[in-house]
Parts: sequence; C-alpha cells; structure tokens
Amino acid sequence: MARGGQGLARVAVVVRAGAAPLWWSGVFAAGIGVLPEGVTGRRIGVLAGAALFLVGAAVMALVRRRRYGALARGAARAGKYDVLQDRAVTVRNWRRGHRWWLLGACAAALGSAFAVPAAGGMLLAGLGTGLRLKAAWIGQRERDGETLLWVRVDWLDRCGGGPAGKAVKGLRGTGIAAGDAAPGGARRRTAAVV
Repeated sequence: MARGGQGLARVAVVVRAGAAPLWWSGVFAAGIGVLPEGVTGRRIGVLAGAALFLVGAAVMALVRRRRYGALARGAARAGKYDVLQDRAVTVRNWRRGHRWWLLGACAAALGSAFAVPAAGGMLLAGLGTGLRLKAAWIGQRERDGETLLWVRVDWLDRCGGGPAGKAVKGLRGTGIAAGDAAPGGARRRTAAVV
C-alpha cells in the first residue's frame, strides 16, 4: 500500500459473508433430508432439528461478543492511505476460502438425514441465521457509535475469516458513509456520498 496504508475489510461483512451460504445449504439439506424416514422418524427429526436451529442460531449470534465489543471500543481512526475493500471482494474471499467446508457441512447434513431426518440441515440454517443476527448486532453498534468497523486484511485467517481472531490486534474506524456496505454489512440501498 502506498505510504504505509493498509487494506481494510468491513468486520460486519466478514461476519455476514457465511450467513447466506449456510442458510441456503441448510434449507436444501433439510428439504432433501426430510424425505428418508431415518432411524428416529420424521416427526422426531424435525423437532430435534427445530431445537438445533434455535441452539445453533443463539450460539453463533452470541459467541465472541465480548471480544468484538472490546475491539470496537479500542478502534483507531483509519489512516488517510488505508484502502477500503469492496463488500463484494470481502464476501468472495470468505466464500472461496470456506467453499470446501461449506460443501462438507452440507454433505454431512444430508448424510445425517438417514439417522435424524432434516436435523442437520436445520442446524446449518440456524448457524446462518446466527451469523446474520451477529452482523445485525455489529451494525447496531456501528449506528450507535456512528463509526464503521474495519479489520486489516492481512490479519484475517487464510480463509478470509476470523475478524476477531487472535491475530487481530485492533480495529479501525471510519465515518458511517465510508465504503459500499451499510452498517451490519448489507449492500447499501443507495450510493453513499463520501
């Protein structure tokens, strides 16, 4: 980067990047997984899946919140020469880095349907929902503080994730209109004026 600037990715975008693939692979696996009778039967499988959906969503939404909060409170102002990564690039990097994990999780959810119908798929969908809830929580913090949170790209793990991992020593902050993603990591509905 020119003059010591760093490449920065939005924290909420990194968190949210896995929400849609997990949700849709979970819906697919649950839809196909409800077809076999399984060991437990469909009724028990669907009830177990509903419980797993709620537990997975809650765990994914709540895990590492304290770490995210501490990093957000200590966020430094982004430098003049820092480069803000586009939302699409951040999402693509995360999804490319996790594609084999996502395929394996979907295959495992489909395979588990022969024991407990639909439960594995509903768990995956719950994990995706939890990621979306966590991104929404980060977005609320961003709106309250009127500061978008960014993490250095070179501090993310090799799969493009882990915005609150051990390698992350701190976050950067920008004004609420910076970048091409709204608070919480969603696409902006209208073009931002910077």
